[in-house]
Amino acid sequence: MNSKIIDSLEASPVIAAVRDEGFDAALSSPVDMIFLFHSHILTVRERVERAHGAGKAIFVHIDLSEGIARDRAGVAFLSEIGVDGVISTKPSLLRVAKDMGLVTVQRFFVYDSQGVAGIEDVLASSDPDIIEILPGVIGKITSRFAREVSVPLIAGGLIETKAEVMEALQSGAIAVSTGKKELWYL
Repeated sequence: MNSKIIDSLEASPVIAAVRDEGFDAALSSPVDMIFLFHSHILTVRERVERAHGAGKAIFVHIDLSEGIARDRAGVAFLSEIGVDGVISTKPSLLRVAKDMGLVTVQRFFVYDSQGVAGIEDVLASSDPDIIEILPGVIGKITSRFAREVSVPLIAGGLIETKAEVMEALQSGAIAVSTGKKELWYL
């Protein structure tokens, strides 16, 4: 994995999580990384160019992208336009992205103990560079996985206060992703 990404996250641990409409605000914020959700095939290349022009890394959530196939060709397109990484809930897409040299973020939604067990099963059969656990405000789950897995962890989802950012980081996450613009300036 690109150690530059991990170093960047440790130095600037808040990620701007945006849809197309929040993109400009993320560009003008001090964050070093953008997670782009609900991107569109007609705008994603321009978003990547603008993010890089502003000195920011950009990851695209392929599962939520319009017009971009959720297959090898879709990942190849994202790689060709220069995204730094791919976010997905699908291990097979992330394996393809990793083979193409992209940094991969495996997203997990944790609602109960079965969700926790599901993470362990997926990690046993996949090899993401980073995992993101949602919601990220659950310090107990964040701290457990930060201790038990050797993959860097990003906490995301429902993080709306500085205290929640600090709790996630103190629980072992290396960064948080949030759509709350005020937190991009921490």
